[in-house]
Amino acid sequence: MIYLDNSATTKPFSSVVESFKEATNTYFANPSSIHHLGGKSEKLLMSARRQVAHLLNVNEDHIIFTSSGTEGNNLAIKGIAFEHQNRGKHIITSMIEHPSVFETCKQLEALGFTVTYLPVNKDGVISIEDLKRAITDETILITLMHVNNEIGSIQPIEEVGEIAKSYPKLFFHVDDVQGVGKVPLTLANSGIDCWTISGHKIHGLKGTGILYKNNRVTISPLFHGGNQELGIRSGTENLAGAVSIARALRIIKEKEKDMGNDLHALNKYLRQQLGKIQEVEINSPVDGAPHIINFSIPGFKPEVVIHSLAEQDIFISTKSACSSKQLEESRILKACGFEQKRASSALRVSMSYDTTKEDIRLFVQTLKWVINQLKDIME
Repeated sequence: MIYLDNSATTKPFSSVVESFKEATNTYFANPSSIHHLGGKSEKLLMSARRQVAHLLNVNEDHIIFTSSGTEGNNLAIKGIAFEHQNRGKHIITSMIEHPSVFETCKQLEALGFTVTYLPVNKDGVISIEDLKRAITDETILITLMHVNNEIGSIQPIEEVGEIAKSYPKLFFHVDDVQGVGKVPLTLANSGIDCWTISGHKIHGLKGTGILYKNNRVTISPLFHGGNQELGIRSGTENLAGAVSIARALRIIKEKEKDMGNDLHALNKYLRQQLGKIQEVEINSPVDGAPHIINFSIPGFKPEVVIHSLAEQDIFISTKSACSSKQLEESRILKACGFEQKRASSALRVSMSYDTTKEDIRLFVQTLKWVINQLKDIME
């Protein structure tokens, strides 16, 4: 099997699964219970929080464990909007955000907020000048993804963070679900107030996530109850999940340091090989994230190509996994200015540190065979 759909989800590291099992079996008590078993669970939860904080070089009281990137994004965006709407009701985002951000902003518009959707260039990158012009006295939040989940474009987060520092009334949230462990980003003194990741995108487990929230920003909770997770996310803590995502984050950070150059080289090789196929048009920017390459085969239905490859035990995807069953054109590629024929035939290859050059060679070889087979059928 050749698995090239890592932006949809990743295979968990074996040690992550073991850490989850151990925490589940041994530390099953509720961390809020006052007896000694609960105390042991609470200490383990605190340890997991400290580990994450250390890896991110932030304070441990900045870390909130969540169930997913989607929850983290909703908690940050809605939490800031509801808490600070008396200061203004204007939000800035981009046209190519993940549905968990894009649809959240749409909902806030229906509730009376004003949202500016910044356009992007053909590489899927916003203009800093457009961002500056969009900021008003009513702006309370800028929310942008670091790495786009479909085409791998990288937003100028550091520059945006510096701009955000000049406006003490607004906050800056970054969706880093696709970037963490692949494209370095510093949180400390960055101007970033909230930051979101998902466990299952970094070889952790589904149902786990992290929201970083610094002390400068206050958030209105979306869940009310026992005031767990620093009073921001009520509900009995997923202790085993917290332990597992802390382990996954540590491993992916190590791999980023040791194997980051290898992933960039693999990206370059894949791009070169795809460029030799006449029917293929590459959509991802050259300077995008190393693990994602989006390409189109105009005239070919992407779902047919995907199923044909799957029959050969090779797995890729189209668009975001959250919207891949919707077969219309890609909202992301359309925002980048691609024509309908190209935007409706897009495919995505997303690699991991486990992907090998041989995997890519076999994938490209099989893709050529699939294209020729489908051409024979179409003629």
